Amino acid sequence: MPYTDFPPFGGTSPMSLPEPTSTSVALVTGASSGIGSEIARLLAKRGFGLVLVARRKERLVALAEELGEQHGVRVETIAADLGKPTPRGKIPGRIEELGLEVEVLINNAGFATGGEPFHRADPERELEQVRLDVEAVVALTSAFLPAMVERGRGAILNVASTAGMQPMPYSAGYAAAKAYVLSFSEAIHQEVRRRGVTVTALAPGPVETEFWQIAGWETSTGKSFERAVPGAMISPEQAARAGVEGLENGERVVVPGLPIRAAMLASRYIPHALKLPALARFMKPN
Repeated sequence: MPYTDFPPFGGTSPMSLPEPTSTSVALVTGASSGIGSEIARLLAKRGFGLVLVARRKERLVALAEELGEQHGVRVETIAADLGKPTPRGKIPGRIEELGLEVEVLINNAGFATGGEPFHRADPERELEQVRLDVEAVVALTSAFLPAMVERGRGAILNVASTAGMQPMPYSAGYAAAKAYVLSFSEAIHQEVRRRGVTVTALAPGPVETEFWQIAGWETSTGKSFERAVPGAMISPEQAARAGVEGLENGERVVVPGLPIRAAMLASRYIPHALKLPALARFMKPN
């Protein structure tokens, strides 16, 4: 069964990934691990040159060497904290210095806060989450989308989450950030879908990555969040494949994994007055 066969999450454009050229690249953020590194592998296999961006330079360099040797593609690395405007703002100029054009943009970098009520949360950490999960997506899309539209080809994948499909007590900031990414992506998808550019939101449920160790979520069941929903967990490879195939098919939103996709479809018909108390009971830590 394909990943994107449910009409409410579908919506397609008549274009796919642009053909790789000697000067075009895919820019992948959060590429040092998890979904980002797996997307980079899939794009390199398809012949795309890459610019890999993350904070952990050693991991980026190791991945760049691996992909360059395996697939014979050019791979550049930029170590930067995308939550900070100054290093983020230098990325377009650096890519121009390299003589490259970004024709595929993968906005994957992000982290989650959660596991406690907002009034007890670390204010600075909540703001850092907005800067990385929201501000960086807007900034990089703004930097590279105009040229894609002008050229009449390009593709953008923004990694959202099923958390963004409803408010989530005890993870208010993260759910709101991903709701922004989801809405932002869907709107721009519609704006540019006839201009040779596709914009896709990848909205996975729990994915087995170190993301969850950083988030530190634990639900009322006593389990970490990613293991609290039976059958919902998918691998980074599955999430990455769903995202790249969604771009190739011009999809608007991709929700990988049948159990979580069915749950999100069903949840659309449950009023918030019923849904939010149930979510609060589930999400509230012990």
